[in-house]
Amino acid sequence: MLYKKPRLSEYILARVVTVSLGLYLLFFIIMLSFLGSNRLAWLSLAFVALAFIAFIYIVYRGTKSVQKELSIVNKYLANLEETDVIDYETKFFAKEFEQINENLIKVLSKYKKREEMKQKYTSKLKLKNRQRSDMISAIAHEFRNPIAAIMGYAQTLEDDKDLSDAMRDRFLSKINANSQKIEDLLKRLILWNKFESGEARLEKTNFRITSLVENIAQDLKEKYKGRDILVRGEDFSIDADRTLMEVVVKNLIENALKYSSEDVEVKLEGRKISIVDKGVGISEEHLDKVTKKFYRSGTHNWDNSMGLGLSIVKTILSLHGSYLEIESKESEGSTFSFEM
Repeated sequence: MLYKKPRLSEYILARVVTVSLGLYLLFFIIMLSFLGSNRLAWLSLAFVALAFIAFIYIVYRGTKSVQKELSIVNKYLANLEETDVIDYETKFFAKEFEQINENLIKVLSKYKKREEMKQKYTSKLKLKNRQRSDMISAIAHEFRNPIAAIMGYAQTLEDDKDLSDAMRDRFLSKINANSQKIEDLLKRLILWNKFESGEARLEKTNFRITSLVENIAQDLKEKYKGRDILVRGEDFSIDADRTLMEVVVKNLIENALKYSSEDVEVKLEGRKISIVDKGVGISEEHLDKVTKKFYRSGTHNWDNSMGLGLSIVKTILSLHGSYLEIESKESEGSTFSFEM
């Protein structure tokens, strides 16, 4: 493009000079026609020329001021992403430019808020993707062992036709136990998904806490044969979602059974329920992390299965206006408690 657009001052100056020269020539012709070529005519023409020059200079200065203020506005617009603050103290000679500056401040403020929201959304998206990846990894890890066990026992049963009835029954029992473990893992995943999507709803009823604990204890005794779950303290009734509270208490008692070889104690004190074990305990390093989603300790002494068990417990208690307290010492045992 050969044609280059002029700046505002150049454009206005060119127009003013053109109009001024035209008017001056017209005035020049009129003066010479009426006054002739005498001293008064030339003085008048000189005075008018000076007046036009002064007028052109004043217009030029005004135009430069307007151009300067437009340049400030343009600078903000051109560098909106890099601009953190618009100068509130910038002085404008025209009200319109002050208003433009004020509007720019509002635009920048809204733009920055949108950018902050966008960054927060991006961070949440990254976190969700990371959690999804962790979840897939956790699922693969947790399902691998029971599936491998089922396949191994089933293959042995299929290949060895001479197995004794006792050994065959034992292998079938192992297959059943590992199938139950897979079902429990799937239930936990489904429940976690309901909490994440906001679909979980409380359906409160009034029930006695000992009846809940005794039912859970009876179910777990079949799985953990030879282990006792002792309930001590005074019974009391609560208003809560019985199904979800069963998930809480069962998770805590089963954790205690998994990681200790002695009897597990359920204490009822006032409105407080505590599950006490004398097991491996949790190290101080992992104590404040075990209730986080998808957190795995990476050790062999204590592991939050799939990183969801205690996270679900914590969420259910939160829905009931309560919270989980954990006291634990490594190699001495743990106490998980909550108050209703």
